[in-house]
Amino acid sequence: MKIAFAASEVVPFAKTGGLADVSGALPVELEKLGHDVKVFMPKYYSVDEHKFNLEYQSWASPMPIRVAGVIHEVHLRKGYLPNSKVEIYFIDCPYFFHRHNIYTNDHDEDQRFICFSKSVIEAIQRLHWSPDIVHCNDWQTGLIPLYIRDNYSWDKMFENTATVFTVHNIGYQGKFLPQTLYNAEISEDLFYHGGRIEQDGLVNFLKTGLSFADVINTVSETYAKELMTPEFSAGMHHLLKYREMDFYGIINGVDYDVWNPETDKLIPYNYSKDDLSGKEKNKEELLKKFNMPYQKDIPLIGIISRLAIQKGFDLIQASLGELMHFNAQWIILGSGEQKYENMFQALHEQIPRNIGVYIGYNNELAHLIEAGADIFLMPSHYEPCGLNQIYSLKYGTVPVVRKTGGLADTVHDWNEYNTYGMDTGNGFSFVEYKPGALINAVQRALVDYHNKPVWRKIQLNGMHKDYSWKHSALQYEELYKKAKLKR
Repeated sequence: MKIAFAASEVVPFAKTGGLADVSGALPVELEKLGHDVKVFMPKYYSVDEHKFNLEYQSWASPMPIRVAGVIHEVHLRKGYLPNSKVEIYFIDCPYFFHRHNIYTNDHDEDQRFICFSKSVIEAIQRLHWSPDIVHCNDWQTGLIPLYIRDNYSWDKMFENTATVFTVHNIGYQGKFLPQTLYNAEISEDLFYHGGRIEQDGLVNFLKTGLSFADVINTVSETYAKELMTPEFSAGMHHLLKYREMDFYGIINGVDYDVWNPETDKLIPYNYSKDDLSGKEKNKEELLKKFNMPYQKDIPLIGIISRLAIQKGFDLIQASLGELMHFNAQWIILGSGEQKYENMFQALHEQIPRNIGVYIGYNNELAHLIEAGADIFLMPSHYEPCGLNQIYSLKYGTVPVVRKTGGLADTVHDWNEYNTYGMDTGNGFSFVEYKPGALINAVQRALVDYHNKPVWRKIQLNGMHKDYSWKHSALQYEELYKKAKLKR
C-alpha cells in the first residue's frame, strides 16, 4: 500500500510527547512490511536542515497555500527517517512555523495547522503519488480527512484514498472561534450545534478528524473503551459511541534497540532473562549515585514521570503516610507541578537514606532506574498507552500500575491471575482511584518481592512479553485494510 503519514512532530526532528515516537517508528516498520510510506511534518525553526541533510524540492516549491484569505509561499524539503528509506517531507512556511515553540498560544494557531493540512495534500498532488491511505494524527491534522472528502474531492487522485485518524491524547482538541471556518475555507453548512465539526460553539479540529476519517483508533484497547464514557472522553463520548464500529485500539510499540537490558549502552551491567545477576549490580550503582545505602533484601521502587495529577501524584500524596512506612527505598526522576517537586524534595531531606530525587529529565538515569529498580510505580489517573511500564517489563522491573488505558492492556495482576489458576501475571494493578487501593497494590508487590521464586516468575513473565513496533505495525496494516474497504 501507499501510505501518507501526517504528524505535527516526528522523532528525531521534533518532540513534545509520545506522538513523535510513534511517528518516527511506525512508518519505518510499515516500510519493512513492504509498504511505500511517506511522512509529512512541519519544518519548524528548530529543525536543522543541515544536520539532517534536508534537500530543497525546487520542482514543487513554492506552493501557493491560501489561509485566511492570504496566499502564503510554502516550500518543500525532503529527508529520511534514520536508518531507513522512508522519505519525510517538511512543510516549510517560515511565517507559520519558524517560531520558538512547536505549539503556541498565538492568535493564529488555527492558521498554522490549516496551512499544514492543505500543504500535505498539495505536496501529495505535486508528487503525482496517489496514496491508498492518509494516516492523520491528533488535532493538528484533523482537517485533512474533511479536505480530502470536500475541498479536494475534485481531484481523482484521492478518489480511492482512505483516511485513518489516530487519537494519541483526547485532552488536546484544537478548538477555535467560528472565524476559523473562513480561515480554513470550510463550508458554513457544516457548522451547527452538535454537528460534525462543532463543539461548544467552537470549530473543533479533533472532532472533525473523528467525524470524517474512514476509520479511527487510539493507542490501546482499554483507552478506546474508556473514551466512549463521559469520564475520559473530554466531551467526545457520544461521537465515539456513534462510530464504535469504526473505532479501534492498538497499543504503541517500543524500540527494543534502545530499551533492552541485553544491549543497553547506557547501563553499567547488561543482563538477560537467562542471567539476571547484572540487575542487582545496576541496583547498587543506582543507589550509589544517590548516596543511598545498598541493602540486598530491601526493595527499590522507581518512578520516572511528569509530576502531575494525570500521572497519579495526588494519589501518591494522599498515600504518603502509609507508603513511607513500608520497608523500601525510593528513587524519583521527573519534573512538573511545583507542589509535587517540593513534596519529593522535602521527603529526600527528611529521609535521604530511603528517598532519592532528581528533578528534571536525564535519559541515562532513566535507563539506570529501569535497570536497577525492583518495582516501577505508575498510578496514573488515565494513561492512553504508557511506555515506561512496557520498558519495565523488559527490564524485569515489576510494574505496579492503576488499571486504566494502556496500563490495563500491558500489566496483568499476579494475584488476580492466580485466582483464575494462571501463573502468567507480570505485575500488580488496582482499579479504584483511592489511596487504599494504591497502598494495597504496593503492599502486595512488596510481599511477593520477598518470595524469590514467585518474584522471579513475575519478572520473567514480563521479560518474555513482546511489544515491539513490528507487532503494532501488523495491526495497523489490518486497520488500513479495514479503511480501504470503506472506499
